Amino acid sequence: MAKGYRPVARDQQFLLPPDMREWLPADHPVWLVISAVADHLDTSAFHAARRLGGAGAAGFDPDMLVMLLTWAYANRVTSSRRIEALCRTDVAFRVICGGDVPDHVTVARFRAGFGDAVCALFAQVLVLCAELGMGRLGVVALDGTKVAASASKAANRTGEGLRKLAAEAVAAHAAADAAEDEALGPGVRGDEVPAGVASPRSKAAAADRAARIAAALAGLEAGREAAEKEQAERDGATAAYLDELQAGRIPASNPPAGAEVAAARARLERAEADQAAKVAAWEARRAAEDAAGIRRGPGGRKPFPPDAHFQVARARQAVAGAAARQARRERKQAAAKGPGPVRNITDPDSRLMKTRAGFIQGYNAQNVTSEDGLIIATELTDDPAGMAWFEPMMGQAEDAARLITGHRPPPASGGQDHPAEPGPGGGDGRNGTGGSSGENAAADLIGLALTDAGYCSEQNLTCAGPDRLIATGRHRDLEKAARGRGQAGARHAGEAATAMTARLKTEDGIAAYRHRGHIAETPHGHIKHNLGFRQLTLRGKPKAAAEWRFACTVHNLFKAITAGCLTTQALANLAAS
Repeated sequence: MAKGYRPVARDQQFLLPPDMREWLPADHPVWLVISAVADHLDTSAFHAARRLGGAGAAGFDPDMLVMLLTWAYANRVTSSRRIEALCRTDVAFRVICGGDVPDHVTVARFRAGFGDAVCALFAQVLVLCAELGMGRLGVVALDGTKVAASASKAANRTGEGLRKLAAEAVAAHAAADAAEDEALGPGVRGDEVPAGVASPRSKAAAADRAARIAAALAGLEAGREAAEKEQAERDGATAAYLDELQAGRIPASNPPAGAEVAAARARLERAEADQAAKVAAWEARRAAEDAAGIRRGPGGRKPFPPDAHFQVARARQAVAGAAARQARRERKQAAAKGPGPVRNITDPDSRLMKTRAGFIQGYNAQNVTSEDGLIIATELTDDPAGMAWFEPMMGQAEDAARLITGHRPPPASGGQDHPAEPGPGGGDGRNGTGGSSGENAAADLIGLALTDAGYCSEQNLTCAGPDRLIATGRHRDLEKAARGRGQAGARHAGEAATAMTARLKTEDGIAAYRHRGHIAETPHGHIKHNLGFRQLTLRGKPKAAAEWRFACTVHNLFKAITAGCLTTQALANLAAS
């Protein structure tokens, strides 16, 4: 969709001066960015949000601002003031803006207004990459990464703290109003300025702070209710499991974490009672035989007492082991425990997230990555865990698979291009257990999906979607189990988890799962380390999500450049086709 764009000064269309075109070589990546955005990406969503008419100078072309932010994010620059400064001093930045420098407020407002336009841009870049032959879907991987929010941990408040802040604000406003009314009279402030001149900025700031406090308090209450409901469900599962044991039935599943010690003690009590009953029955039988004068033959040794029986000893060891595991869990939970239920008054949508370096105030981004390093689906969440996001992310990945396969170039040999590969983990590319679901044709476009143990659950293992390998334990334990040197240590019980553990012990299964790390984690390392994008600049989940999606879009575009797929000749061929 060639739009004939050239870097312009506002609405005055003109070509770059010849001397400026000679500042950079013809194969410089900035020309690829300009050509891709100008001639091959549909940026109409950005143009639709552009304000036209009215007083003042004409606005900057949205295409130019998209190019500018793309180049800035690719070069570790996210500060709008720094972008404005580089437009005056850096050759590539000056070429993009055509010598007409946008101020930092323009850049910041444009970025804050991304909204749904970034979703369209993300899809457009995926289409461009597909047209260039990228987007290998034989193996995809889902993983999460924590991204710092534009908020401080010190701005977190508990429910009591939020209520105190709200009460203090109300009291302060009431006291100020009463003092002014007493000194100046009702409705008179004393320093009035002509009507229409006073700025509402201070009142707007106070209202915004009050709204953020109210939003944080509402979110905290909703989180508390959800936590209580989840705890009630866990308590119900524990009680049901213990009732099964008390009734003498053996539950089909492993005990919940909270019932492990109680279940082990119940088994110990049952083993002791069974052995004591055997001893009592033997003694009663011997007494009856003695009373009847029955002559006893050889054998008939008295059963061991409960304290000396091996099954009782084994049950005692199980109780000790369960207690030790419970103690370790409690110590680990205590070490990882945060300040409790809190909400941030700077960015109420952000959450405290546990990382290897400690807690950060941020979000949890979920990404699905293709075999050749493209992020084909992404979502910024406020959920510290990723388990609930497996099914939604697989749905997004299947939509992206349709988009990619629908825009791939025709095969050079005339055969079918990029057929759906069977899952390399031993399944047939249909569902998590290797059987054919036949319910979703889009699942066939993805050969195999890989995730770590954080996504392991019976629901995720059995839901509709592509064939999958979900780790049921730590990677090193899976490797040992595959070599016959130990057990995988499954974190979840159930038929699907047992089948997945067995599949990961096979040579094909563990070999396929080894690809998860470099497919899933390489894009996160590139975005955070190479692009330097470790903290969001926008606040509020909608704006923060748009910025994260834009960073993923930049990653995909420059992945095509560094892979040698996005070249001047390739773009010329696309324009000619």
